[in-house]
Amino acid sequence: MTTIPLQRSGYPVSRLVLGCMGLGGDWNSEPFAADHVKQAHEAVEAALDSGINMFDHANIYTRGKAEQVFGQVLKEQPVLRERIFIQSKCGIRFAEGDVPGRYDFSEQHIITSAEGILSRLGVDYIDFLLLHRPDPLMDPDEVASAIHQLKASGKVRDFGVSNMSAGQIRLLQASCDEPFIINQLEMSLAKIGWLDTGVHVNQAAATADIFPEGTMEFCRLENIQLQAWGPLAQGIFSGRSIDDQPESIQATAKLVQHMAEEKSTTPEAIILAWLMKHPAGIQPVIGTVNPARIRACGDAVNVTLSREEWFRLYVSSRGRALP
Repeated sequence: MTTIPLQRSGYPVSRLVLGCMGLGGDWNSEPFAADHVKQAHEAVEAALDSGINMFDHANIYTRGKAEQVFGQVLKEQPVLRERIFIQSKCGIRFAEGDVPGRYDFSEQHIITSAEGILSRLGVDYIDFLLLHRPDPLMDPDEVASAIHQLKASGKVRDFGVSNMSAGQIRLLQASCDEPFIINQLEMSLAKIGWLDTGVHVNQAAATADIFPEGTMEFCRLENIQLQAWGPLAQGIFSGRSIDDQPESIQATAKLVQHMAEEKSTTPEAIILAWLMKHPAGIQPVIGTVNPARIRACGDAVNVTLSREEWFRLYVSSRGRALP
């Protein structure tokens, strides 16, 4: 799977996704302001200018304000809705009084969350709804019932998961008629467990791997779109001062900069192109809402890395040679 399989009526999804976590102001109960709406308009415009037509949300982002602000953008630009794909997530609940923060895949919570997402966005449907974090008390039959209702009502077109292993997806899929077509995982030059788990097979280093073995392969076999959250690793390899970073990060940042200069592109484009080189067809979800940085990411689709360049970045990020 080297191309993005997600589409609507033949209209393809972009190779990059704009993550909207940074919209709406702070993570508190203060209402959003006009400046936040302006920021959202500028971020959306920069994304569209960069060929990005998919936007990633979650019902918890800035405590719902990210979706509210994005909804205001849609209200002020009504023709925009049919030009874009909207993805949101549910399943994480904040602490309430004596009740701790928790995960909740109960039938009622999934349905209520989806309806809240639609209300905040001001739309009739979303393209994709993802289950955000694995719930240890998950009942697959409850999840299946919620998904059936949301699909039948037309409120959600398709479904996926986030931060799940192959085994967890199999368990859900055994009860659900609707396929889970997305799995969003943390993957970047700073988070390379998804690669090391495979490389370390039959190696002593495998005992230290925490990424669930077989997840990448399962998703590829089942045609599940792999999305990478945190693909820019909070800018540690691009755009930030590296003087206070560990030597391995400094070395990788310098290598990224060198490659960017060689290819007349941006460091962000190199970092994202490295992810997108993988044959799983990884779709990076960039977390910045800074228009300049969004545009810096956009050139990733035009960057081609050789096998040797890809391995230079991988080995550099590991800080040690391959076994």
